[in-house]
Amino acid sequence: MKFTLSVLPEKLGICHFAKNTPIPEWAKDLSFCSITRTSDELSIVCPQDKIPGGVLFEKDWRAFKLEGDVELSSVGVIASLAAPLAEAGISIFNVSTYETNYVLVEDKNLDKAKKALSGSCEIKE
Repeated sequence: MKFTLSVLPEKLGICHFAKNTPIPEWAKDLSFCSITRTSDELSIVCPQDKIPGGVLFEKDWRAFKLEGDVELSSVGVIASLAAPLAEAGISIFNVSTYETNYVLVEDKNLDKAKKALSGSCEIKE
């Protein structure tokens, strides 16, 4: 199966907070935001230009959005995207929602990632 990916235009930041940190107001109304709380931490992925000073985050990540309908029961979707990137020496940060998946790569690796995925995916800008 050949997937279609689009590249989100903005650079994203991956924020790290202590486990008991309340969700900050600035993260509640963004065009793209993934908020994950576990018993160990709170992580927020969002456009880096919306992250205020003093927040610990990794900057300059770009996202590939998986386009189309892929059911939750689908097997191997992330593996089929991660494998060519791993073979190219590119690390990923994956964000999944109910309706789709986003594979994040560092901005410095975006062109290399596009090449690595071009054999198995159509990539739209």
